[in-house]
Amino acid sequence: MSVTHNHPFHLVSVSPWPIIISFNLMNNLIMVISWFHKMNYFTLLTIPGTLLCMYQWWRDVTREATLQGCHTPLVYNGMRMGMILFIVSEILFFFPFFVAYFHSSLSPAMEIGQSWPPLGIIPFNPFDIPLLNTIILVSSGLTVTWSHHAMLNNNYKESTISLLMTILLGIYFSALQLIEYIEAPFTISDSVYGSSFFVATGFHGLHVIIGTMFLFFTFYRMNLLHFSSIHHFGFEAAAWYWHFVDVVWLFLYVSIYWWSF
Repeated sequence: MSVTHNHPFHLVSVSPWPIIISFNLMNNLIMVISWFHKMNYFTLLTIPGTLLCMYQWWRDVTREATLQGCHTPLVYNGMRMGMILFIVSEILFFFPFFVAYFHSSLSPAMEIGQSWPPLGIIPFNPFDIPLLNTIILVSSGLTVTWSHHAMLNNNYKESTISLLMTILLGIYFSALQLIEYIEAPFTISDSVYGSSFFVATGFHGLHVIIGTMFLFFTFYRMNLLHFSSIHHFGFEAAAWYWHFVDVVWLFLYVSIYWWSF
């Protein structure tokens, strides 16, 4: 029996993946909490199931967009709005980190010596690795914009090269942040400063890794000729996400690295 839809929604066909991945994510949350208390690494075996569902869902969306031609302009606009709302939710995710940081830094408590950074903590030099990472991320924002404009002008070779440059810059950023964490003179347990620093920069680093993976799969699809100058939302979504990562880092650099030095 065939199923026909007469609506312009983003789910253009019957899909089992939204409800299945919802249960997987809930299961992941329960298992991670269990892991925190029991340190049983077998509880993390639920994560591959989630990754498999993600792969299957994205595979179906890619097939609908490229082979079946289901992504009409109305579907395209719906997906754009969905991505915009997702990025807004990510901004709201980082907002409490900045609120907590400025709450602690503008009025330091007696327990940390009424000074910021707290007594005994040596902050990072903002003109060392943090400045280099800032230059790297800003440069990667320029290269992904270059790639997008090349795509719009049907210059696929130039678009591919500049996107590859963006991916390499993202990997370089993550490697430098790993070195920074290894050489850090304080830890996440060193007062509210260490907690604020590692939680904010750590979650940003996780978003950089996710964004780099997003760009990598976009690069893979680009080599399979899945995109055209008028139909490349997957590329646009990855570029928007990467620009979001860039802007959040600029706020992190100014507030956590430079302002606290």
